[in-house]
Amino acid sequence: MSDCGQHGITLIAFVGSVFSPYYAWARGRGRANPDNHCALNVAIYSKGQGRWAMTERGQRHCARSARQFTIGPSQLNWDGDCLTIDIDEVCVPVPRRVRGRIKLWPQQLFGYSTPLDGAGRHRWGPLAPASRIEVDLSAPDLKWQGHAYLDSNEGDEPVDQGFHTWDWSRARMRDGSTVVFYDMQAPGTEDRVLSLRFTPKGTVEPIATPPVQRLPKTAWRIDRRMRSTQAVCVQEQLEDTPFYQRALLQFDYAGEPLLAFHETLSVPRLVSPVVQAMLPWRMPRRA
Repeated sequence: MSDCGQHGITLIAFVGSVFSPYYAWARGRGRANPDNHCALNVAIYSKGQGRWAMTERGQRHCARSARQFTIGPSQLNWDGDCLTIDIDEVCVPVPRRVRGRIKLWPQQLFGYSTPLDGAGRHRWGPLAPASRIEVDLSAPDLKWQGHAYLDSNEGDEPVDQGFHTWDWSRARMRDGSTVVFYDMQAPGTEDRVLSLRFTPKGTVEPIATPPVQRLPKTAWRIDRRMRSTQAVCVQEQLEDTPFYQRALLQFDYAGEPLLAFHETLSVPRLVSPVVQAMLPWRMPRRA
């Protein structure tokens, strides 16, 4: 988010894209190579200049090492202090260019990782929950600075084998801490919730889990919820798809009003044949 609160951006670099219908179809034919299903998802939230791009690239278009990840014409580079993302993508179905450079400076690096499921096949951990970001784009023409969050997810099996539904949120507190709620639900089982505070000193503190606050269903009728001691308000709906939603929420934690990035994933919706048939229209592939 920009310091002025008027701009936002989300970037996701995939190796073995969990949302890819091509990867799912390849797994159906046998063991699939995740390096043959890479993508850089770019979502820009600026009034009048919004963009969304996610083109999957085959292995011959990609390369990765400990410090660099090339995905077609885009790439990510880590120099030890700064993560630089050079973007050169095209939106679909309306072709609009997304081009420019993003720089992210972690204020504190974390080596924290935790299993998300009982078998430990899916793991998550923030790398830099509090960071500074600089956005310099030529298409669309956007230049701003602000605060950011960087994390990592990895799995040893397809996402539909480990999850049913999750609600995830992160919010920045006045003291520079980042509060994260990872709320996972499945029919017939108890909720699994991670409630954590990542401090500027580099510590990870478990926090009390607030009660569930129900949110209005999205336009695609996705159920969603948030953890908060007070009522929650949807400030802005950023993404609304048949299986996934992203929004900005106003909520309260420890008596402090906060603004959270919030996401909901419905795995049954994602893997439904109808949605899988729709996805190529938004996620083209370059083999």
